[in-house]
Amino acid sequence: MFLGTHTPRLDDKGRLTLPAKYRDELRGGLMITKGQDHCLYVFPRAEFEQLARKVAEAPFTNESVRAYQRYLFAGTDEQVPDAQGRIPIAAELRRYAGLSKECVVIGAVSRLEIWDAQAWQAYQERYEDAYAQAQQEVLPGIF
Repeated sequence: MFLGTHTPRLDDKGRLTLPAKYRDELRGGLMITKGQDHCLYVFPRAEFEQLARKVAEAPFTNESVRAYQRYLFAGTDEQVPDAQGRIPIAAELRRYAGLSKECVVIGAVSRLEIWDAQAWQAYQERYEDAYAQAQQEVLPGIF
């Protein structure tokens, strides 16, 4: 399970060092793809394969499904972390997420999300009050 917030930096070669606590789970390979809200999603390979199967099963006769499938699959990059836990982030993915040197990696249970640090700060400021009040709507009866 991926949890927590970490603040790695992109190096001059566009590589990001994964937080140490996630490296064992991602050692065998990972998939980086465009996420919602202009962040990147990082899935363990097996988790992404499950997602990909579900997306591929959607009816491709639907125009929205085809567009989503194309965008998801064309925008996905497979990587294996090096011995230092670094992964290269493709230029197109860096552009999509607006990544600068300062990044934030957050755990989102089944995936990691990579955010530009300023974009993450803005996102938090935008949704902080809504989060505090959404508990009953999003998770009725849980808390």
